[in-house]
Amino acid sequence: MAALFVVLAFSASAQKTNFTHQDSLRGSITPERAWWDLTYYHLDVKVDPADSTISGSNLIQYKVVESNQLMQIDLQPPMKISRITQNGKELGYTQDGNAWFVELEKQQNPNDVNELMVEYAGKPKISRRPPWDGGISWRKDENGNDFIVNTNQGDGGSLWWPCKDHPEDEPDSMLISVTFPEHLMDVSNGRLRSVEQNADGTKTAHWFVNNPINNYGVNINIGDYAHWHEVFKGEKGDLDCNYWVLKYNLEKAKEHFKQAPMMLEAFEHWFGPYPFYEDGYKLVEVPYPGMEHQSSVTYGNGYRNGYSGRDISSSGWGEKFDFIIIHESGHEWFANNITNWDEADMWIHESFTNYSENLFVEYFWGKEAGSQYIRGSRLSILNDRPVIGVYGVNYPGSGDMYPKGANMLHTLRQVVDDDEKWRGILRGLNEEFYHQTVKAEQIEGYIIEHTGLDLQGFFNQYLRDTRIPTFEYALVDGELRYRWANCVDDFKLPLKVEINGKINWVHPSKSWQTFDSDEKVRKVEVDKDFYVASFKVVDL
Repeated sequence: MAALFVVLAFSASAQKTNFTHQDSLRGSITPERAWWDLTYYHLDVKVDPADSTISGSNLIQYKVVESNQLMQIDLQPPMKISRITQNGKELGYTQDGNAWFVELEKQQNPNDVNELMVEYAGKPKISRRPPWDGGISWRKDENGNDFIVNTNQGDGGSLWWPCKDHPEDEPDSMLISVTFPEHLMDVSNGRLRSVEQNADGTKTAHWFVNNPINNYGVNINIGDYAHWHEVFKGEKGDLDCNYWVLKYNLEKAKEHFKQAPMMLEAFEHWFGPYPFYEDGYKLVEVPYPGMEHQSSVTYGNGYRNGYSGRDISSSGWGEKFDFIIIHESGHEWFANNITNWDEADMWIHESFTNYSENLFVEYFWGKEAGSQYIRGSRLSILNDRPVIGVYGVNYPGSGDMYPKGANMLHTLRQVVDDDEKWRGILRGLNEEFYHQTVKAEQIEGYIIEHTGLDLQGFFNQYLRDTRIPTFEYALVDGELRYRWANCVDDFKLPLKVEINGKINWVHPSKSWQTFDSDEKVRKVEVDKDFYVASFKVVDL
């Protein structure tokens, strides 16, 4: 999900092993999904706070990869599809839980680009505790105005609109048309094309997304908004930044949101250009903590630094910035630009973005400040189950994907031992996998290739195992002996160790080795920026 504060929501005492038919339909590339490639959506919905309903349609454009006459569309109860048409002709369909299988009559020929219109309506699931509980929130602001938003990471966009609800496939672009009460405003993804006044006391806002977008990133935010705009001078030129906040929060928001261009400056330095210049950057006030909706980052942290005023790192540095602005915006690079192909690899989103907080601190307050921040986050690590989840069933790994994943990356930076090379790898990832959905092995492979290090065991240890690798050492008559323990068989990690006050690199294996020294070893201290344990077995 969108921040470290959801660690417990994703954690369990053991990796789940029993999954349902619905889990497979939601989390796998079924034959009814595999044959077609999304190219475009036009989501056109009416949001009615009077009866808490959403109704409308989604035009789905797709390219045929291989011939098939059965298509899977996803929409979760209590929402219901009422009609599906292609070329004006009504089609038959059957429902299997959250999946709807459409019987296509037109011959689906490879390379053809076709369209399907899906009409639907209903009272979507209400989110009781957003963003941890997915659904629509029908709230009121302090003035009694309707304040309506969606949150559905993990649960899927199909909670409230019909789509191909698997992260592997994204439309190349999307038009979002939202009808709402005329005294309010809707803020969605991309750029605002127009707002129409309707005869029935409503307005319709049309937002166009000019880039690929993941389903959970599509959002509606309807409220009594004030708006202002500024331009950030970025690596690719002028970046339009738009801010939408409740009217009575306008003045304090203008001051507090000065952190947004600071974030853009830091993250363009570390990760490369903001990935969505065509769509701009938005920060939108909502009645929940926040979420990384693409080009429409949502904010509800009470205009306070930290997370709800609290430093989650316990280092003191978390009090210097607003956690939600920095973390959720960091997802524009890792989650929205580079997106996991399967929910099991959500660490690609969360490990890098949790790590981005440390890089933000470093950019403005120095390297040691950033290191203190990320080391402090270790207090949240549970080591309860692997960071990588189970593939094909919409099941992410442990909430450790946040602090443990970030500390894995911080440890790796120490091994690379070249800050510019490390920054080049972070920027290179965003260039190599620009606007793509990726698998863990692609990210691991890129880092292995560009570091020139044998890191497969390293990734297996931190992503696929729950143990903390332990540097065991013994002092025997002044001789230092050492090895790795509590680790996977192929674990390899050079380690920076202070021996008698001098920095040394050692290369432990699972077998005992001896440190070559002309003097007796009296003191051994492992560099604290490595996320490893150390244990003195004996001192003789």
